[in-house]
Amino acid sequence: MNPILPRNHFVPDGEAHVMPDGRLYLYGSYDISGSKEYCSDVLHVFSTDDMIHWTDHGVAFRSSDVPWASEGSLLYAPDCIHRDGKYYLYFCMNNAVEGVAVSDHPWGPFTDPSPILHADGDSIDPAIFIDDDGQAYYYWGQFSLRGAKMNPDMRTLDKSTINRRIIDEKRHGFHEGASMRKRNGLYYLVFTDITRGRATSMGYAVSKSPLGPFEYRGIIIDNIGCDPATWNNHGSIEEFKGQWYVFYHRSTQNGVTCRRMCAEPIFFDENGDIREVLPTTQGVEPPVSVSRELAAADACRMGGWGSSACIMPDPLFPGEEVLTNLTGSGWAAYRYMDFDRPVSSAILTLEADGEGAVEIWTDNEFLGEVPVHATGGKRAEMRGEISLAKGVHTLYLEWKLKKGAQATLKSIRFE
Repeated sequence: MNPILPRNHFVPDGEAHVMPDGRLYLYGSYDISGSKEYCSDVLHVFSTDDMIHWTDHGVAFRSSDVPWASEGSLLYAPDCIHRDGKYYLYFCMNNAVEGVAVSDHPWGPFTDPSPILHADGDSIDPAIFIDDDGQAYYYWGQFSLRGAKMNPDMRTLDKSTINRRIIDEKRHGFHEGASMRKRNGLYYLVFTDITRGRATSMGYAVSKSPLGPFEYRGIIIDNIGCDPATWNNHGSIEEFKGQWYVFYHRSTQNGVTCRRMCAEPIFFDENGDIREVLPTTQGVEPPVSVSRELAAADACRMGGWGSSACIMPDPLFPGEEVLTNLTGSGWAAYRYMDFDRPVSSAILTLEADGEGAVEIWTDNEFLGEVPVHATGGKRAEMRGEISLAKGVHTLYLEWKLKKGAQATLKSIRFE
């Protein structure tokens, strides 16, 4: 299920790598719930062997470990690579500090940091890639992507190879957050894409050379509508056990700085193009069975004219969340639900003041509605009869509340 990590972890900017031990490791920034600043002063590392169960290896690196950084600096999007028994963590900070630290383990701790000459102080968002011939390449930049060959020490750049405009915002929609992978002889440069007007997409360009020229190919995923305040998207693609995935983040809690890591399977066509995928509730797992109670906070998209619905902490159950700010008209989508058994009623657990209804839809088919009639804002169950649905569908909840009414939704189940 998305998000893929426990809800107490807010990890954006995910770089996923399969390391020599066969596990997939996830490196990313670390947001703090309620903070108004992007990221924080620590980096965590997570790993999995099945894409479902994740291990938090704890704090792997701190901004205070960087001797040349300003006090109070925040750590932005990192990347990590293995070479000759060592693991190299490439980091950046909110003041454009760029550096590398080293560990004997993929989970850290990472120590002995040093600046990346010619990149330190220049921009943000480092990415590292080692080609089949053993040559390492380093990428960094915002709006215009820089890149260069890395020397064998994995700490310095070959200045003579620096390309300061591999891709840019005008030609490719490049906003920030580059990530490099190789498949079938093609180099895939994945990045935060602003071609749709906001930086909510991850797009990609391809080349036959790691330093370009690159041809823009399109968008992999767009997180628009995941939260009223969503702004950016940043992640990577990686193959794990024969399947390629896109790792991306979604905003929550009506803020640009409470972002969580999500993942979806992706697929390539016969030309090597990546088909755009939709954000889902199910993520890397099968569609959600209608037999399972669905948390309202598992919505993968929300909308409606003037709607301010968002996912927020549950005031009654610490560590859990609710779909709140339900007023007027709006909708929430859950992709995908498997109606693998007959059901005849929908039961919403919600708290409300006022009157209205929550309609239940699958794709374009109206199933029924749950009347809302409550005062005092106490949490209660409300039931409505629905018609039979079969198969796998996107489930939509559409609320239509009378003027002045408001509601908070905890869960939905079917009987």
